[in-house]
Amino acid sequence: MVEDQFLVPLEDYLKVGLHIGTKFRNKYMESFIYKVRPDGLAVLNIQEINKRIDLASGAMSKYKPEEILVVCRRENGWKAAELFSKMTGIRVINGRYPPGILTNSQLENFIEIKLMIVVDPWPDRNAIRDAIKVGVPIIALCDTNNEANYVDLVVPCNNKGKKSLGLVFWILAREYLKRTGMIKADKDFKGKMEEFIVE
Repeated sequence: MVEDQFLVPLEDYLKVGLHIGTKFRNKYMESFIYKVRPDGLAVLNIQEINKRIDLASGAMSKYKPEEILVVCRRENGWKAAELFSKMTGIRVINGRYPPGILTNSQLENFIEIKLMIVVDPWPDRNAIRDAIKVGVPIIALCDTNNEANYVDLVVPCNNKGKKSLGLVFWILAREYLKRTGMIKADKDFKGKMEEFIVE
């Protein structure tokens, strides 16, 4: 793949370890694994990561901010998810997902959405279950050890590292604003990558 087809320079992906998976691999993620290192860690295919982030951005751009929900139980993603929410206006639930907010219209905090994004299908499984019940498509950031049987679009990446999650959220925020016409070009994006990927 030609370097300029990447959403960010290749070195930015490499620098944050976006492609470094776990020692555990399952059948759902096999097709995204490029190789296994001598230390046993799986390495994800960066071209595939880039392609899937691009697809996710395209899918998100079909919805208004209030129609999308991001769920992040994993603490390493909280800061980046909050910055993402601030930039895009997309609602984010960090920490424990409140059960029934999509399925029980009697609840005070009931919401209706058209797209859900989860940071990790395992800790975010309750949110996924609710989304399935109401027929909402799910985009999930998946590491090499994730199962993806209820996910509509898998975005392979290191979903455990602060910096890699920061970069994913930074790209998604920029691409969402661009593709929905809220900004004209990359240079108009006010989010600083450094703020998203800070330790």
